[in-house]
Amino acid sequence: MDKEKRYSDYNGYLRKIFGMRVQKISVDAGLSCPNRDGLLSKAGCIYCNSKGSGSGANALGLSITEQIEAGKIGMIKKYKAKKFLAYFQSYSNTYTTCAHMKALYDEALACEGMVGMAIGTRPDCVDEEKIDLIRSYTKDYLVWLEYGLQSVHDTTLSLINRGHDFKDFSRAVDMTRGRGINICAHIILGLPGEDRAMMLESARVLAAMGINGVKIHLLYVIKDTPLDRMWKRGDYTCMEQQAYVDMVCDFLERLPRSVIIQRITGDPHGEELRAPAWAGRYRETFNMIQHTLEKRDSFQGQKFQ
Repeated sequence: MDKEKRYSDYNGYLRKIFGMRVQKISVDAGLSCPNRDGLLSKAGCIYCNSKGSGSGANALGLSITEQIEAGKIGMIKKYKAKKFLAYFQSYSNTYTTCAHMKALYDEALACEGMVGMAIGTRPDCVDEEKIDLIRSYTKDYLVWLEYGLQSVHDTTLSLINRGHDFKDFSRAVDMTRGRGINICAHIILGLPGEDRAMMLESARVLAAMGINGVKIHLLYVIKDTPLDRMWKRGDYTCMEQQAYVDMVCDFLERLPRSVIIQRITGDPHGEELRAPAWAGRYRETFNMIQHTLEKRDSFQGQKFQ
């Protein structure tokens, strides 16, 4: 664990493995989502817009290779990165055939300097055949499979129109565990109807599941989403910045030190953000979390049992 940051951060984890700066490059594979294409729903999750947390690069006609090569330029310039991970971020990147998945992953990993990949998907979009395919890459590459969970509470998952329940996540984790694939769970703090006890319950449940990483997100309001309409009606109130910071620290204290923290807050596109305004001040929130941990003399895993 990085003592200065008081939690097990992702960049430190990568540097320990590879001995150099390694950066993710986001890739848009042009895939869809069962919560948007009509299989489950066409509305999507209440906080998600039509881009599906992606760049829209595929819609612009950019191939996987072109996206990665363009991404390298920025990562080398900004971070002096030496090696790279392909991050399949947009929508659900196992929501297709195994043959198509293999073609996408092979193209990405064939680019110079690639040492692995991270695959973002839903827990209801994997099966044994797909997991076996992903496992085949672990012989030569670092592989992370990122499951969007958001909450362990089925009442919340229903409210946000997630389209799956906690059992789906648990099944996916059981299917993936022990195959050389690193498992990361995405969690959102500040979801409608969730109080402090419910959010800490999500931390406790994840801590007991033996996963390898967590991404902690703030629920912020993006324009032209169902959550945007809820917020305008006064049916949803965003978390205050200090309340979010305190909750992140509480959350970290309850996770084992072995869990890699890949993200500790959201980083919205400024032109899409509706509220809260402070969500756009990523560095400020990041520094507040660090300061609060120092003030508490606290660290990741302090309250893990």
